[in-house]
Amino acid sequence: MADEPEDTSLAGKAALAAGAAIGSAAIAAALLFVKRRKARNAADTPPPHPEDAPETD
Repeated sequence: MADEPEDTSLAGKAALAAGAAIGSAAIAAALLFVKRRKARNAADTPPPHPEDAPETD
């Protein structure tokens, strides 16, 4: 394997760029999914009622 020349062709660079773009898109989609899921879970919980609130002075 050490005798093989490095792949510096245009196709190799394009494949690398495509792989990086797909990886970046996957990370962005995962972050958006987690954010949306967290917002949905927060919206499902009803706000605390005043009679259940801790007493303060």
